Amino acid sequence: MRQRITSGSPFEAQFGFCRAVRTGDRIIVAGTGPIEDDGSTTPGGAEAQAARCCTVIIRAVEELGGTAADIVRTRMFLTDIAEQNAVGEVHARYFAAARPAATMVGVAALCRPEWLVEIEAEAIISAANKSDGAQSR
Repeated sequence: MRQRITSGSPFEAQFGFCRAVRTGDRIIVAGTGPIEDDGSTTPGGAEAQAARCCTVIIRAVEELGGTAADIVRTRMFLTDIAEQNAVGEVHARYFAAARPAATMVGVAALCRPEWLVEIEAEAIISAANKSDGAQSR
């Protein structure tokens, strides 16, 4: 059984995707840009935007029955690779306990011109967190 959640990003309906999908013990979180709950872009630099991306990712994983500690893979896309230290420090703040396999790459552009970072993640639910009661919306 697949469980899906949305985050309210305007791109979800427009592009036909959801924020995250859980199948069995695996949660896959789509590329997550720095989008606020009202659909606006998170103000600030790459550090603030990366923190917002991580917050949205963790919220999605938690809604599907996991925790930040269950995250096993992240991919970070930066429009300015010179921001790698700032984004890496944010990544460590949110995911150091899990120490997921991680990739960071520089890209020419993201969906909105003001976006400086986008992050995607994958989680595998640990035995302690197995909960098939996660809500689907």
